[in-house]
Amino acid sequence: MTVPDLKETNLFKPIKVGNVNLTTRVTFAPTTRTRATDDFIPSQLQLQYYGDRSKDNGGLIITEATFVSKQGGLYENVPGIWSERQAKAWRAITDKVHENNTAISVQLWNLGRVASPKLAKEHGLKLLGPSAFYESEASEKAAQEAGIEIQAATIEDIENFKKEYVVAAKLAVEVAGFDFIEVHGAHGYLFDQFLQGKGVNERTDQYGGTIENRARFLLEVIDLLIDTVGAEKLAIRLSPWAEFQGSAGVNGDPHPIVLYGYVLSELEKRAKQGNRLAYISIVEPRVSGIIDVSAEEAKRKGIASNDFVLDIWKGVVVRSGTYLSNPGYPTLIRDVNANDRTLIGAGRYWTSNPDLVQRLKNGQKLTHYDRNSFYRNDNYGYNTWKKYGDDTVVSEDDPVSKKTPVALA
Repeated sequence: MTVPDLKETNLFKPIKVGNVNLTTRVTFAPTTRTRATDDFIPSQLQLQYYGDRSKDNGGLIITEATFVSKQGGLYENVPGIWSERQAKAWRAITDKVHENNTAISVQLWNLGRVASPKLAKEHGLKLLGPSAFYESEASEKAAQEAGIEIQAATIEDIENFKKEYVVAAKLAVEVAGFDFIEVHGAHGYLFDQFLQGKGVNERTDQYGGTIENRARFLLEVIDLLIDTVGAEKLAIRLSPWAEFQGSAGVNGDPHPIVLYGYVLSELEKRAKQGNRLAYISIVEPRVSGIIDVSAEEAKRKGIASNDFVLDIWKGVVVRSGTYLSNPGYPTLIRDVNANDRTLIGAGRYWTSNPDLVQRLKNGQKLTHYDRNSFYRNDNYGYNTWKKYGDDTVVSEDDPVSKKTPVALA
């Protein structure tokens, strides 16, 4: 099969995002890799990982999802940015990325009801959601085994969530040196939980019921962050069609186009008032959390496209979801050439191709990723992938593979 040369597509035309000029529209979509330290500090492994992927790049890297606080939920070996120490560790990474003339955005994360019950219990935290509904029977069992119960977030809890985002955003921009912050509003995590309805958010106060109420928390945080770092440094990720961790997708009430259309219209309203976000990141309907959705299944379910997003939102978009899986990249070429404001996000293939931008530019074959190495805590399958033309194979027993995270600060 001939690999297409994408040099002449919009993918390699410069674009301004916020106040940052990019030379390519290839974007590293956020991918959780669990290579931070046990106490949630970015590590030397991550410094090499992001550094390598920013070489000969010139585009945008969006980090793995990063916790805004301990109460925001914890997973093992996922980084945070709620402390000065964490922010200084991230600074080593952003400095390296900037040395390579590449921009970097940090994705801010609160897990809500899908946080680890075990870690919540160990750290003396509450397990909070919009309402006191577990995501699944398995999550309820895990909570019971940990000796903790899910609770509906109080107004005080919600106010604390807002404050935590403000603190994390200031640390991210002022100390860590990120170009952008991206609010994770997708895939069944806290903000997406508030957007959902039956069985997820059944609140009867100002944060539940109507679309306006369900979107209120998210939009309040967006407004706070505009005031904190400026709209040109702010972004958000949404997944309208995902059926993941309780997100209803096409089965939602109201329909995703109505629900997310409202959110997008509110963001566009702010843009017209002088506060246009740097970009909106949208997960394509071909992806639902960690699961790929075939075209046949999407058609059977009545899943539409994300074209409605661009009809409402007139700013820059990042579109992510299996763009590199199909021979010849026809969907990528169609979408990136459809207008002059689309970036294309890739996650999984960037894990196994540190020189992805150059491979796409030069029509070179991609190395397939290894899902089994995604969530390890050593260096194997992380910094052991090679650039195009280097056929060196690093074994699992190699000393390089056995490296473990060491804090950068």
